[in-house]
Amino acid sequence: MGSLNMDGPYDFNKDSIEENVTKVSGGNYALGFVDKNSDNFHVTYIGRSDSDVKDRLKKQLNITKNIISKYETKSLSFKFSYASSPKEAYEKECYNYHNFVNSKKLSNNQHPEKSGNEEWKCPVCSE
Repeated sequence: MGSLNMDGPYDFNKDSIEENVTKVSGGNYALGFVDKNSDNFHVTYIGRSDSDVKDRLKKQLNITKNIISKYETKSLSFKFSYASSPKEAYEKECYNYHNFVNSKKLSNNQHPEKSGNEEWKCPVCSE
């Protein structure tokens, strides 16, 4: 299984996002659950923002209510990292996607989309 190279995990709620994501920057994030027996972080969602990862995480809170309801006994957590450019955020999302898509636990199983009209290639599969 691949590594996310992100800070966290943190509880996935508004207060925790405010406390831990402290600057306006593009970046990447993963949602998942921490196994209390092993402290392993089990990834269920990979995402990014090209401009403001903090804002994207806050919006993601409203979207994930169906994910949370599937795992009623577990609390959702997040990890994140900042990116220096939209292209860097895209490439990291691609790496993370390819590292975790075969785990059968990833709820977003479509390849990451490029930003706007950019002609970037996935660094893993060249898609």
